[in-house]
Amino acid sequence: MAAIADDEPLTVTELALFQARGCALVFADRMDEPVAYLLLERLDGNAHVEQLSVHPSHARQGLGSSLLDAAEEWARAEGLEWLTLTTFREVPWNAPYYRRLGFQELAGHELDDGLRGILEWEAMVGLDRWPRVAMRRRVG
Repeated sequence: MAAIADDEPLTVTELALFQARGCALVFADRMDEPVAYLLLERLDGNAHVEQLSVHPSHARQGLGSSLLDAAEEWARAEGLEWLTLTTFREVPWNAPYYRRLGFQELAGHELDDGLRGILEWEAMVGLDRWPRVAMRRRVG
């Protein structure tokens, strides 16, 4: 998956758009350097996780699950029913990780137009070389 690792990160301008909408959640280290973040957007009337990233030096410390819990709190405050995302089905720190955190895979007939569109776009840019899946977790 070298192509994924070599993918350019979002620009500061793109990140600022999420921040301006209150849809960027960030963990910083003791030096106030960001080490994990989650980007949210509204999609199909739900809260959609656009990106969740944890720096490898801070992996396995619960930052990802804490960010997902904070995203769920945001969704609850917004009156949204589901937290959704798309991810790689077989990569251990992707779909299996999200399953452990209560996300369930969606079948094709369960996809709303927005999630279907994201999966189609991901296929168009070549991400479907590895199996992709849409998942959701009910906002509790």
